[in-house]
Amino acid sequence: MSERTRSGPPALEIKDLNVFYGASHAVQGVNLRLDSGVLSVVGRNGMGKTTLCNAIMGLVPADSGSIRFNGEELRGRESAEIARLGIGYVPQGRRLWRSLTVEEHLRMVSAGHGGAWSIDRIYSTFPRLAERRNNGGGQLSGGEQQMLAISRALLLNPKLLIMDEPTEGLAPVIVSQVEEMLLHLGDDSDINVLVIEQNIGVATAVAKQVAIMVNGRINRLIDSAQLAADRDLQQRLLGVGRHAHDDTPDAEQPDGQAERQQSTGTSVVKIYSSNPKPPNRWSQPVPVRILEQSARTVAAMPSPSVSEAAHAELHPLTTSGEAVVLVAGTLDTKGEELRYIRDIIRQNDIPARLVDLSTSGKHSGAEIPAHQIAAFHPRGASGVFTSDRGTSVAGMTEAFERWITRQTGVAGMIGAGGSGGTAMLAPAMRTLPVGVPKLIISTVASGDVGKYVGPSDITMMHSVADVQGLNSITKAVLRNGANALSGMVHGRRDSDSGHRAGKTVLPAIGLTMFGVTTTCVQQATAALQEDYDCLVFHATGIGGQSMEKLVDSGMIAGVIDITTTEICDMLVGGIFPATEDRFGAIIRTRLPYIGSCGALDMVNFAAPETVPEKFTGRKFYHHNPQITLMRTTPDENTQMGRWIGERLNLMEGPVRFFLPEGGVSAIDQPGQAFHDPAASRALFSALEATVRQTSTRQLIRLPYNINDPAFSAELVKSFRSLHGGDRPRKRQATR
Repeated sequence: MSERTRSGPPALEIKDLNVFYGASHAVQGVNLRLDSGVLSVVGRNGMGKTTLCNAIMGLVPADSGSIRFNGEELRGRESAEIARLGIGYVPQGRRLWRSLTVEEHLRMVSAGHGGAWSIDRIYSTFPRLAERRNNGGGQLSGGEQQMLAISRALLLNPKLLIMDEPTEGLAPVIVSQVEEMLLHLGDDSDINVLVIEQNIGVATAVAKQVAIMVNGRINRLIDSAQLAADRDLQQRLLGVGRHAHDDTPDAEQPDGQAERQQSTGTSVVKIYSSNPKPPNRWSQPVPVRILEQSARTVAAMPSPSVSEAAHAELHPLTTSGEAVVLVAGTLDTKGEELRYIRDIIRQNDIPARLVDLSTSGKHSGAEIPAHQIAAFHPRGASGVFTSDRGTSVAGMTEAFERWITRQTGVAGMIGAGGSGGTAMLAPAMRTLPVGVPKLIISTVASGDVGKYVGPSDITMMHSVADVQGLNSITKAVLRNGANALSGMVHGRRDSDSGHRAGKTVLPAIGLTMFGVTTTCVQQATAALQEDYDCLVFHATGIGGQSMEKLVDSGMIAGVIDITTTEICDMLVGGIFPATEDRFGAIIRTRLPYIGSCGALDMVNFAAPETVPEKFTGRKFYHHNPQITLMRTTPDENTQMGRWIGERLNLMEGPVRFFLPEGGVSAIDQPGQAFHDPAASRALFSALEATVRQTSTRQLIRLPYNINDPAFSAELVKSFRSLHGGDRPRKRQATR
């Protein structure tokens, strides 16, 4: 930011300005001066910032005080006259005509206005608008609408530009573009700019000084660099505050902010409120000493991490305890669409609640507001409502995931959005148990949705058109999605009612299978199916994850993990890899574990031409035209044995891991393509050298191929012994 010299009166000078809405004193004796360049004004919602803008533009009457532009008094003038004097306004909310195209918006404003800013220059500054020049205002994304609102004001070639929240709701790349433009205006342009911003990063980057507005007053004028570096000042004046669940290390906390006593084994924490009393328009700024005096001190028992030492308040979804559908998304940009979904679900006699995931800080009217979700971030609201949009979105995603894991009574969840909204919704949905209906209407649903769905049963529906406003297409798709989820919820309730009527349910167990271990799995299933509901998972990466998700959800009573081949692809680089959390659910739940080395002789690739060049010269087997198998080497088997062994050591429940000496797959036996005794010896030796065997954790060698009936019989025998004998106790189904 460079200094711009200016002679004559200041570009904008406000003295003792007061604005009332009835008895509410919205702007209270504001004094503000912009000589030249850019000045930022920051503050929480409801502090009077937008009212200040409206008063400058004559959109609301000022009750007293003075507003001077280049020495001319503005108070008492009409808005059109103020604009003709050379003041451009970018209002909060954009306020575009839905029926006019981008080109029509710009031509209407540019007519009769000569100057440095032309339509060509606008298109050069915002190339995206040039691409969308024939699209109507209602067809633009939020970022495109904001570009057009800014462009409309610049085409007036104003001497003073008033911008109210210009980066609100924009993607980080667009925020950077707006910030760069403001820096250019501040350095080189004849246009002076007053920026109202909640994004502290932008506010401090584009202006040398920042005015902080609190309760209708200018609390102070501060150097941008000082504000950007003073996190505590941002929290105190901009409403973030300290929270008991802020996991900032003690060393980083100012004296007096928090005290922790480790010697007694308990944690003593001061809980601060950003405003001890509900604020109103007559409120004075809250002194620090009052904040200090009002802090509560609480003690908590030690826990594994500081972030878990205290929990945000958990509000029930309904007072009656009835299960409800959650309609979740960013209501500041998708409010109309999400309310449309909610209303249809309610028409289907299902209670529904809106969950706001917005990070703008606006009030949305949602039954579950954004600040309630944000409180579940490990650092509380300060981890969500930040000056950086990317950080805020990531924070809200984490907070929502943590919030949903603590909820009961969720009958289903539905959301709608683009790639960003889908990324916020999916992690929380994945934490819900399998069987709870979950649906995302998304612009990305026509592509690869694996990263969103993961091992869960999320239904993805392509939105066809962008989720931006209600029209004939979006209404049809949103309506179908809402009705689909309603049908799932009703169907699940009917099923639960049947179970509660007395139907018995077999306990579920999970088995992992690959084509080359199918015979083993079929034999084990045949031996157990009268007593257990046998769920077979195809070991293609997501299969193991899905089984373990059900283990974590408590929906599987036991596992026979015959086929651990996903470890090969993870360690060597195949197309069906496990994650580093393979076996994690068994470790967490202490469930008895029956496992084996199924298909650890192979790494999976697609068609032959897709095999990486570094594997030239290896032994391959063409399973089918789409799948090529590569034999694992002794060194790779040693690596796999050590990795699996270390995971088995972490299991606290009973473990029986079987080593089939006659081959780990159908094609790893004498006379078959992948028979390699040296590789098998390396695998078994690495396991035996790594696993700390005890009476409950055992490696068991058997002189059979994995598909021999005698091998599967031993698996079944061990499984029954670890699960209470020959016959399990059947249970009544419950909801």
